[in-house]
Amino acid sequence: MLCLRRVCLLTLRRCQARTLCSDLLLSQINSCTHEDEVFSLVARNKARLSEKHVGIAFNILWQLQKKRPFLLRTTEYVKNHSQFLTLCVLAENKVKDMEDEAIVDTLYSILRLNVEDHDSLAEALVTEAWKRLERLSLPALSKFTLCLYKQHRHFNPIIGQVAHIVDMKLDSIQDVRILSVLMVGISDVISQSFRDRLLHKAEQLLEEENEGHFNYAKRMLQFLQNIKLKYHPLLEKCNRIFLKSASRLDIHSISNIFGLYEQLGFDNAEFRLLANQLLSENIDDYYNPETFAKLFFALGPMAGSRVRERLLVTAAHMAEEFSSHQVLVILKTMKKMKCRNSHLLEKMASVLPKHLDSYHVLQLVKLTQYLTGLRCRNLELFSKLKILLLGYLKSSVIPADTAAIIRVLAMLPSFQVEEMITNKAAAVLPQCSLHHLNCIATALVKWNHHDQLHWQNSSELCAKLLQKLNDCGFERLQKTNSLNLLLEELTHVNGQWFEEVLNEETVAMCQRLIDQITWTNVLPLSFFLKKTNHRCPALFDRIASVTVENTDKIHPSEIYFILFLFSALNYDNEEFFKSCIQHLTSNLSYFEIYQLVLLGHVLAVAGYFPPILITTIFNVSFLSKLDAQLKVLPDTLKQRVCSRLMKLNRAVCLECPEFHIPWFHEQYCQRVFHNSMSRINPLRQHVHRMLTEILGGSQYSRISVLTPYYYEIDFECVLDENKKPLSYMAQNIHLDDVGGIHLRHDIKDEGRKALPPGAQR
Repeated sequence: MLCLRRVCLLTLRRCQARTLCSDLLLSQINSCTHEDEVFSLVARNKARLSEKHVGIAFNILWQLQKKRPFLLRTTEYVKNHSQFLTLCVLAENKVKDMEDEAIVDTLYSILRLNVEDHDSLAEALVTEAWKRLERLSLPALSKFTLCLYKQHRHFNPIIGQVAHIVDMKLDSIQDVRILSVLMVGISDVISQSFRDRLLHKAEQLLEEENEGHFNYAKRMLQFLQNIKLKYHPLLEKCNRIFLKSASRLDIHSISNIFGLYEQLGFDNAEFRLLANQLLSENIDDYYNPETFAKLFFALGPMAGSRVRERLLVTAAHMAEEFSSHQVLVILKTMKKMKCRNSHLLEKMASVLPKHLDSYHVLQLVKLTQYLTGLRCRNLELFSKLKILLLGYLKSSVIPADTAAIIRVLAMLPSFQVEEMITNKAAAVLPQCSLHHLNCIATALVKWNHHDQLHWQNSSELCAKLLQKLNDCGFERLQKTNSLNLLLEELTHVNGQWFEEVLNEETVAMCQRLIDQITWTNVLPLSFFLKKTNHRCPALFDRIASVTVENTDKIHPSEIYFILFLFSALNYDNEEFFKSCIQHLTSNLSYFEIYQLVLLGHVLAVAGYFPPILITTIFNVSFLSKLDAQLKVLPDTLKQRVCSRLMKLNRAVCLECPEFHIPWFHEQYCQRVFHNSMSRINPLRQHVHRMLTEILGGSQYSRISVLTPYYYEIDFECVLDENKKPLSYMAQNIHLDDVGGIHLRHDIKDEGRKALPPGAQR
């Protein structure tokens, strides 16, 4: 009995000593302030390290890196250290003994330290966490999902199981941080109904007034981008959070948000104004290639002339330092800016050869599009691109890649087509979508037109290939039984081939699928019909009835685009217009300032002038805000808004004098008209010459005649009471001779002079 007691006491003392020693070691690891201190402890205590010590050591190593600025981190040194490898071996041997949270924390830490995704420790941790998936807490499940996402396991069976667990526990999730991480992680494996539940939950938990939700809002944008859904309620909520979180907006977050907005087809002038202000104030702070490339991408398209010039000069100066990805970003932004700075373009072209081998095929496709769009003249660079693209084409087995390569090969200057290209095209045609068929057809038509097919019987072979392409297009249409899938394929389809071959057949197919038109697809259908300029009463009436029944479900900005279709193609449906106007005028706050101008113009073209909309637009405060927004809008959109405001101002003055709105676009119209004089359409010039011959001389007709409110009339002549032409000279109206064409400039002096008795204009 006494012996037994002595043994028990001895064992107890040893356990207490080991616990005390272990706690001391744990405390020492936690108090380390440098990686070498951690490694020193590991080296001295290998035999005593438990699974808990190992997990904490990995966590401390990551926390020490996290505290440093990104460029000062030493992850390469850490993960290649001999004691780090010791830790990995110990962890792999003790995985089964780790607690659930410790497994996930260790996996997270080693991935943050840039350990390879398929490292044996990473694989062991993922496998063990998978076994315990059902019992992981929501925070641990969220962190594990983030790890899987970082490992690009988007379609792994584990993700499917995670999605199932989230589906079961969604109602109990009350932490938006956990929800946002899970949403991004499972975005590739969710159904439409589950997606809608997630969106509803996100709207509930995301708080506009909470600046701490800034990062969660960015994750929500990433989720929307992953599922390729422009969901306005959540997008706008995220945007309002960004606007209220100016202190958190740095160059990295601004460029990230702009990139996501661009991919989602969303824009917000208020966010542009805020970003423009923040970036312009600190433009000198971005002196390294990474931050400058982001600055160029975010600020370039909306910068004023002075800032724009500084950006271009700095980009040229830094050209040699840019990485392959940064070169693509600069060229993409230059194309967006419609930049014609030859010096910068030459500098970028000169550094590209050293990066070409690092680009994958779709990056080469984009690069070719950027360079041809910017009118690059570097034939040596294009020659290298051609060799690389042809190499990828020979080995390509993916129809989308094949079509994209063929399309950009047709953009290259002085390109001689090899028979291999048409053989490759013929092989993939039966597998191609309408968009990819359109890409190949565009290339073939261009090569045939410019006589770039030089092998024997090339024209005959090209004709047969085009016929096969047409047949594949018709066959694909005939097999279509889903309007949604058809509209998805038609999103990027345009050009001569589609218009001539498939346009009418596609509209007819939309008619056959008319019962599938719902409030969720009226917008893409409207886009397609506007693109084709095809007025189909049955489809228009169906779109109108579906829209009227679901105005509360369709976002106001989407209703605007549907109205645009009806207005542009002059299809008047009074019930539809009145219902939409009533809904939109009650929800004007959903529109940005410049969008209200576009809405007002669309309605004016259709003959509708809602008083609340007109008085809102023609207001000094509104126009001041519009001026501010115009400064940061892309040039093309800015020109469109200015033109629509002028036309709306003119329409209101002429059609609705009771509003007492003044005409204030005189100077704008004169500037636009004078700038356009040098660009008169050659066809109009030809018609005008024919008119002068018929009427007996150039003094009997005029081209581009303006009315007092600057409506432009293509041609004008004056006939007397006997229907004989009257000379403008006889009426003392001055004609300017520009390139043999008589133009009327100053309408103020000429006016709409009274005609001789019996004469008519």
